[in-house]
Amino acid sequence: MTLPPPASPAPVSDLRPEDILPDDLIAPAATIFDLPALRARLFDSLPAEGGEPAIRAATVRLLNEARHAGRETIAQAFAAQPRNAFPVTHAYTWVTDGLVRLCFEVATEVLHPRPNPTAGERLAVLAVGGYGRGEMAPHSDVDLLFLTPHKITAWAESVIESMLYMLWDLKLKVGHASRTVKDCLRLGAEDFTIRTAMLEHRYLIGHRPLAEDLDKRLWNDLFKGSERAFVAAKLEERGERHRKQGLRYVVEPNVKEGKGGLRDLQSLFWITKYIHRTDDTEAMVRLGVFRPEEYRTFHKAEEFLWATRCHMHLATGRAVEQLTFDMQVEVADRMGYVDKGGRRAVEWFMQDYFRHATAVGDLTRIFLTSLEAEHQKDAPLILRMFKRGPQVKDGYEVVHNRLAIIDPKAFLTDKMNLLRIFEEALRTGLLIHPDAMRLVKANLTLIDDDMRTDREAQRIFMDLMLKHGNPERALRRMNELGVLAAFIPEFEPIVAMMQFNMYHAFTVDEHTIQCIRHLSEIEHGDLTEELPVASHILREGVNRKVIYVALLLHDIGKGRDEDHAVLGAQIARRVAPRLGLGKQESATVEWLVRYHLLMSDMAQKRDIADPRTVRDFAKAVQTRERLDLLTVLTVCDIRGVGPGVWNNWKAALIRALYRQTRRALEDGMEALNRENRGTEAKRALREALADWDGKDLRTETQRHYEPYWQGLHVTAHQVFARLLRDIQQDEIKIDIHPDEDRDATRVCFALQDHPGIFSRLAGALALSGANVVDARTFTSKDGYATAAFWIQDADGSPYESARIPRLRDTIRKTLLGEVKPREAIQSRDKLKKRERAFKVPTSITFDNEGSDIYTIIEVDTRDRPGLLYDLTRTLAEAHVYIASAVIATYGEQVVDSFYVKDMFGLKYFSPSKQRTLERKLRDAIAAGAERARA
Repeated sequence: MTLPPPASPAPVSDLRPEDILPDDLIAPAATIFDLPALRARLFDSLPAEGGEPAIRAATVRLLNEARHAGRETIAQAFAAQPRNAFPVTHAYTWVTDGLVRLCFEVATEVLHPRPNPTAGERLAVLAVGGYGRGEMAPHSDVDLLFLTPHKITAWAESVIESMLYMLWDLKLKVGHASRTVKDCLRLGAEDFTIRTAMLEHRYLIGHRPLAEDLDKRLWNDLFKGSERAFVAAKLEERGERHRKQGLRYVVEPNVKEGKGGLRDLQSLFWITKYIHRTDDTEAMVRLGVFRPEEYRTFHKAEEFLWATRCHMHLATGRAVEQLTFDMQVEVADRMGYVDKGGRRAVEWFMQDYFRHATAVGDLTRIFLTSLEAEHQKDAPLILRMFKRGPQVKDGYEVVHNRLAIIDPKAFLTDKMNLLRIFEEALRTGLLIHPDAMRLVKANLTLIDDDMRTDREAQRIFMDLMLKHGNPERALRRMNELGVLAAFIPEFEPIVAMMQFNMYHAFTVDEHTIQCIRHLSEIEHGDLTEELPVASHILREGVNRKVIYVALLLHDIGKGRDEDHAVLGAQIARRVAPRLGLGKQESATVEWLVRYHLLMSDMAQKRDIADPRTVRDFAKAVQTRERLDLLTVLTVCDIRGVGPGVWNNWKAALIRALYRQTRRALEDGMEALNRENRGTEAKRALREALADWDGKDLRTETQRHYEPYWQGLHVTAHQVFARLLRDIQQDEIKIDIHPDEDRDATRVCFALQDHPGIFSRLAGALALSGANVVDARTFTSKDGYATAAFWIQDADGSPYESARIPRLRDTIRKTLLGEVKPREAIQSRDKLKKRERAFKVPTSITFDNEGSDIYTIIEVDTRDRPGLLYDLTRTLAEAHVYIASAVIATYGEQVVDSFYVKDMFGLKYFSPSKQRTLERKLRDAIAAGAERARA
């Protein structure tokens, strides 16, 4: 088929309005996408033969070259100015506009020409949504509206189809709709999502009067008078989005949809445009939407978020919105962040990210709640008579059920009011009015050293935590408005500080507030069943000022080169007296901050069945008061790390350590005597096995060495007694049972002892996909090994009963040699892509003081599947006897503590032997890490 010559396109010299090259792009527009010149080349190169497929192919070929060249120019310019986002988003929009316009011209002037179109054969192409606003990331969707005056004609259908084929061949992600003006009005009236998309329509090409008619009809017939409904819909939509995305402070935020993300910004722009009919963001200041300084903050945050999003798209080559761990490292590097002050570049980048997200969240909340108040209908008079708001103090009033300031000037004459307003909000249960929040935020400079040391200010601040029953709400609002960092300047560096690891789910400041929330819940008796020890301690009574201030300050030293606990204690020494605490109270706070990790480390990294562990901990704590306070702080600290971090396993460890230490402090250290504990354990077993005959019972109680009796609970002693009864020499007996009190599955083995038994068992469990959280092995006097492993599945849960038979089968096959763990584990020993960005330096220590009879080898390194097997196999090959292993996992970091002896039953005192063992362990870790990255 030979097509007729194209209808004469407009001469290139006669520039159309849309051909005018913009001057606000990251590079000169002509070097990115020279639309007039490209049009001339395109029409000159179109083949006269071959029909539509040939025309489309030629068009796509030329436009694809131009698109790739333009995108490369943008990317290079952006790399040189990596935070200059707005010219980048405009540049991608300019390229997309050019592609759409030229595809339309080819479709209407070459493929389906209509020199004299009828009134019904009119078509306009509009950009809608984010594309309509002129903001595009490298891989944003292209949302188009094909507008016709009446029902779509065959000609318009052909044009649209040809255009879409070309755009799809250009690999653009096109969202499209074909509608009449009436369709737009009808559908917009029914659906706020469609209405919002059309709010941001922008004429691209085609019959301009049609687009102008739509614009006029939308504003006059649809938008006008419906402002209240639109605001309500956007507020509801925002709330639902935030519920889905979770907290603003989650460590892998969604840049587009998350709290404080770009969608929050867009919601504000949509509402401003809907109410004030303006696209000019600077008009927000003139209209009184923002103060000048608020607008500057907002503008910077918007540019930062857009820069982040564009770098994410460029790094992955696709539309990615979730700022995952691996992506955080990549974007930080692209944006020019560097390691400094003891923190990685990625941590500085993410702190900036969270600060900008916080600014966006706060300002949009202030703006939207202010609008909500303006557009809220008054309740009927009869309802207002029966539902009176709370009585507020002088200087305040209740406006739309929020605490408002009557006279801002009078309010600011007493700087103490910057704290009192939070006290009044807690006392009355009212939310603070947006105007009051803005007033406070704009006057933080009033909070000076005089105010910080004022007794009334100290009283108000401490009452916010101790008196009104909701310290979380007060502290979070104070933190978001900058009051907390102004009143305690030492708190400012940890605001929005991200810890780049998989363990902490929140920024440091949010973690601190979460900890205080948990403390308040325990105090109110909400967690009595879940946390019986901590609840009992608080019921009995502790110094509340000390525990609240210690929790507020426990992580205040984070983010520096020094140990954060040591630095935090130094800071606490200054801050606690400034908050009104006495000398002794301040000293206790300082001690708690200095040793806030001690109990957690002892419980999770040491064998608390070893009396020496409890004895050393008791010596460090010294008093019952400190033990009680540290226990409560530890519980709140672990619970505040993130959802699911606190579990029955940790609860059981903390409870056991607390009870044994309390007993030692009250009854003396002799209460921890090994012999006493062994005698008690044997008596408990005799009672549990009362139906056994005397001879079998004597055999069982006499076959084990002393550590066996102290290292296990009587329930495990019963299991092993049954496994060992009548066991044959080559027999392997296994008992697998859920240990619900510890959120783990207990696997007990009884088999003939031989060198490397611990490693073989660890390999069998690793092969079955189990995570070992605790393990201990004992040798009996008659040559049998008894080993107890507590394991969890990949989700950190006990194994379901339906999965236990397969688990048992895998273990048995491995122990019988049918499967070789060393070979089989290699294929599973891989790190997920998003986890590869984490770097954990390896530290190996030898402790000969922490146990009376064992050397403790502590290996602190990067966790990965198969690590425990690699370490235990290395120790076995070096003829090291492993009595027990305690495994503590903190996200991507793991601390494996092995209680060991040499082949002669002695500790590892020799520095040369220690160095040799350390080298072998490091080599095994390095080899495994290499496999995991492959």
